[in-house]
Amino acid sequence: MEDTQPPESPGEIAAAWRRERPGTPTESIPVVTPVFRLAKLFEDDRQRVLRRAGIDRATLDLLSTLRRSGSPYALTTRELGGRTLVTAGAISQRVARAEREGLVSRAPDPRGGRGVLVSLTDAGHALIERSVEEVLGREMYLVEGLEESERDALAALLAKLTGQVRERAATPLPPAAPRRADERPE
Repeated sequence: MEDTQPPESPGEIAAAWRRERPGTPTESIPVVTPVFRLAKLFEDDRQRVLRRAGIDRATLDLLSTLRRSGSPYALTTRELGGRTLVTAGAISQRVARAEREGLVSRAPDPRGGRGVLVSLTDAGHALIERSVEEVLGREMYLVEGLEESERDALAALLAKLTGQVRERAATPLPPAAPRRADERPE
């Protein structure tokens, strides 16, 4: 039988680490643990919505980026890569798959060079219109328990934290502390 106990609260996790390893920094736990848990809940829920809408996450990302670009809903593969933060290879694969499905078309970039211009087809436009309505409507449902001012404050704090984490995560890790003789190897 499956254990149905709720997960430990971040406070309980931090307290247990302070008890078991006094001096271990636990101040991040009340921030990081709920963020991880929320990310999992949002991701799982979005996957259900996308399955029902008949679109996968990568295709949603591609079509959404093209749709948000405004009419004529066309970007170069380089522009797509910059806006989606995925590699050129991943963009190429996404575009090829969406083109096979009739959701986008590719053409030489009319501005010249070796660039490729990717455009939404009518079928791609129809799919993203339906999908974005379902995804964003569902996400609003999930967060509407917060007042607008609370959502605004949370969004500002998350943006601040994201910027700081992005900057700090780009710095090299310090050298690992030497293991004590009584520590178990990982």
